Amino acid sequence: MLYPSVDKLQKKVPSKYTIVTVAAKRARQIQDGKRVRVTNPKSHKPVGKALEELYFEEVSVTNQPQD
Repeated sequence: MLYPSVDKLQKKVPSKYTIVTVAAKRARQIQDGKRVRVTNPKSHKPVGKALEELYFEEVSVTNQPQD
């Protein structure tokens, strides 16, 4: 079972596309050796850890201006 659930994540970040994009980018950083910002993550995989960080607002979602 996925933790946190997609429904709970969408209450924090309304766009599924944004959730996937931010989680994928952060998972790559975690896989490359960056420190996990959540203490005692439930997941063992980088994507799960990234989703937990997003849910607990340890990772910010900012809108970057388009050139």
